[in-house]
Amino acid sequence: MRLNELSDNPGATKKKMRVGRGVGSGKGKTSGRGVKGQKSRRGVSINGFEGGQMPLHMRMPKRGFNPFRPEKLNWINLGRLQKAIDDKKLDAASEISVDTLVAAGVLRRAHDGVRLLAKGELKAKVKLVVTGASAAAVKAVEKAGGSVKVLRPAKEAEAA
Repeated sequence: MRLNELSDNPGATKKKMRVGRGVGSGKGKTSGRGVKGQKSRRGVSINGFEGGQMPLHMRMPKRGFNPFRPEKLNWINLGRLQKAIDDKKLDAASEISVDTLVAAGVLRRAHDGVRLLAKGELKAKVKLVVTGASAAAVKAVEKAGGSVKVLRPAKEAEAA
C-alpha cells in the first residue's frame, strides 16, 4: 500500500451542490429558493413578520403592571436590629427611625424609607418609626414591650 493508493470508501464523501449554474444542473435559475422577492435574497430577517397583519406577539395582551417610578424601600429584620442594639450601635431607649439606622451604619442609605420584617428575635423594648412593617414584625415588637409607628398604612387599608 502506498500513499497514492489511499482513498475513502465509496459514498463516504459527497460533492457540494453548486447552485445557480444553469438549468441543466438541477439547481439553476432560483437555486432552490423559490421565486423572486425578499426571501430569495441573502440577509433575510423577517422572523415574526406576518405580511403586514399585526404579529401574534403584539396581539397578545401585556401582563402585570410596572410602575413608572417604583418606590425603593430598604428592609431590616428584627434579628439585625437586635444585633445592632447588642453591639451598642443603636440605643434601645431612644426612638429608632430611618435616619438613626443610617447614622448607626445599620443601613447604607435611606432610599424611600425602611420596611420592618419579622425574621429573627427581638428582646429589647424599642420604639420604632418605619415606612412599613409586616404584621408579624409589629406583633413581635409589641410582644417584646415596644411599639411600631408605621408612617404609611398598608395597601389593604388604602383600598378599603
